Order: sequence, then structure tokens, then C-alpha cells
Amino acid sequence: MCSPIQIQRIQDKNPKSSTTTTQFRRAPPSVNLPENIHHHHTHPVGPNQCSSTIVQSISAPVETVWSVVRRFDNPQAYKHFLKSCDVIIGDGDVGSVREVRVVSGLPAGSSMERLEILDDEKYVMSFRVVGGDHRLENYRSVTTLHSSPTCDGSTVVVESYVVDVPAENTKEETCVFVETIVRCNLLSLKHMAQKLAQKQKY
Repeated sequence: MCSPIQIQRIQDKNPKSSTTTTQFRRAPPSVNLPENIHHHHTHPVGPNQCSSTIVQSISAPVETVWSVVRRFDNPQAYKHFLKSCDVIIGDGDVGSVREVRVVSGLPAGSSMERLEILDDEKYVMSFRVVGGDHRLENYRSVTTLHSSPTCDGSTVVVESYVVDVPAENTKEETCVFVETIVRCNLLSLKHMAQKLAQKQKY
């Protein structure tokens, strides 16, 4: 059975610093994720922003998981808080902009999101929110996929974000809200990818 990976966030003690360093660890023993993971998941964080990193293990090959994650035009396939998506600029490559509409009941209506990174060789995807009717200003997300070093044929998904803290909320409240959505999305991705992997076996 795969061991769970834990995340530890370390905020620089220097008040002039604007970088949050994210440290990945599993206890024990240590999981040796690639060194460049810190490059992708270390964000400049302003005084009125918050940032966090979430990890999800999936019992499916990295290529299978990536086939779902890379679909910039179809995030609602596993992000169940979204009801539709239209690519309004571009054709799904870097620089494309999509408009996603949110299911009713959430404090948002729609979001305009620009694709910043799409690396099919290193399994990296990043998007930035550039407009829309929502409270997550200056939201940027980075998702990386890694073949599990402990479970053959499994994938470790790492997703990090940085976002402005709304004036009426604390950093903790904002992180809890965003992390809840991200965790739900990654659990949905897990179930979808594992079912897809099972179908691919036959």
C-alpha cells in the first residue's frame, strides 16, 4: 500500500521576504520527489496573499492521470464545482483563455482563466485567474504529476496555489476555503483516473 505524503509549509522569518518555501516530506522514510518540484511550487507571496500545497496519491499511471488534467478545455470532467467551460481565446495551448461557470450555491458565478504552462513531457500545468465574477483575485495554480517512487504504476499529484485574501476574510479562512475545493477536485480526479486505468487494462 502506498504511504501518505505529508506537506509542511515553512514561511521565511524575514518580514521583508515574499517567498513561501514548501517542503515535501513523508514520515518515515522520505519520499524523493524531483528537485525541480520546489521550483514549480514555491510562490512569491505578498502581505495580503496566502499560499498552500496539496498532495494526492492516485493508483493509476501518470500518463492516464495527465490525460485528464491536461484538458484545459474540460476542467469540469473532474472539478465538480464547475458546470461548463468555453475556451474563448486560443485552442488549448499556452496563452489560451477559458471561461468557466460555477455551479449554483458557491460565492461565484464565473471565472476567466489563462493557461500559463502546459508541459506534456514534465507533466506540468498552470493557470492564472484573469477576470470573472468571484472572490479569488490574482489566483494562480500549478499542478505537477510524478510517477510514485514507492508504488509502481501510481501517480503523485501536487497542486499549489497563491491567491489574494479578501478584505472581509483572514488568511486562514481563505486557505481553508481554497484547500477544501482543491482537495475535493483531487479526490474526484483520483476516482476518475483510477476508473479510467481499470478500463485501459481490458
